[in-house]
Amino acid sequence: MSHTPQPAPKRDSAALAAPPELPCVALARAVLEAEAQAIAEAASRLDGSFARAVEILAAHPAKVVVSGLGKSGNVAQKIAATLASTGTPAVYLHPTDALHGDLGVYSNGDPTILVSKSGSTAELLKIVPLLRQLDSPLIGILGNTASPLARQSDVVLDASVRREADAANVAPTSSAAAAMAIGDALALAVMTARGFTAEDFHRRHPAGHLGETLPLAVQDVMHTADEVAWVSASDPLKQVVIAMSRSALGAACVVSGGRQLEGLITDGDLRRTLATCDDIRELRAGQIMTRQPVTISPAAGLREALRRMEDRPSQISVLPVIEEGGTCAGLIRLHDIYLAGKASGVR
Repeated sequence: MSHTPQPAPKRDSAALAAPPELPCVALARAVLEAEAQAIAEAASRLDGSFARAVEILAAHPAKVVVSGLGKSGNVAQKIAATLASTGTPAVYLHPTDALHGDLGVYSNGDPTILVSKSGSTAELLKIVPLLRQLDSPLIGILGNTASPLARQSDVVLDASVRREADAANVAPTSSAAAAMAIGDALALAVMTARGFTAEDFHRRHPAGHLGETLPLAVQDVMHTADEVAWVSASDPLKQVVIAMSRSALGAACVVSGGRQLEGLITDGDLRRTLATCDDIRELRAGQIMTRQPVTISPAAGLREALRRMEDRPSQISVLPVIEEGGTCAGLIRLHDIYLAGKASGVR
């Protein structure tokens, strides 16, 4: 008896889909989303109280004292560090140590930032009367705006959250994230109010990579002359590939007479062209180049170059350097900026 072959069963398209997400990844995503939501809600509640807090901190010439206990203490330490690094002298004070002699860190009138999720931390409540004797304005970053600390603070910044990010709603996660984000916002707003500059930042970070590279300009690390792949819009794609392989900077500048920039071709442009075009023999540089690419001037700082590369929806790793008058002087890569610190002797 003959056997009629049966067609192979169709595979369910769902079976071809990506494997299900691992439980730990799903949990991590939920945690990040919960914390992001807590920060967004804290941002929506900012009002004149925040402006008043900035006014107090920016007007004080001496220092700010930040205090908190437990995880709020960890947040307080981070806020103090961020304030200090952005032009506002600040120290962290453990509330228990404050009761055992460390109130000596205060000068009369130094503002205090109190960080507490509950707003009823006993150790903080004990030092409030002592801080009043020192004429210290009190700014509370508090998770409960109807709490004892809120009632005794001059300014209250609302760091409340609907729930923590863990299933049991007990671990200080969303609340810590919201309080820390408010502290960051406060530090940066005060930094702006004080007119703190990139040069000021460098003076406070002399040994860090960013500190080393901030004083440098694009012209200090850029590639010029024969280091750069120079092509014209009419050059065949093969010639472009040869030029880019020779310079190994990941891009070619498409220029006309007098090296006026017409466009830029990157390694990514080449890959996309090869992936979409069956016959590349007739292609010319002008057909695949990016017209009007993002550029930078030779005198611009490396910080600005870094911002132009990274502060955008789709990051880029190379910038043509354009002199006054439109002449292309060369290229600077993201890699060059990171190497600048090493060349300057950063450990």
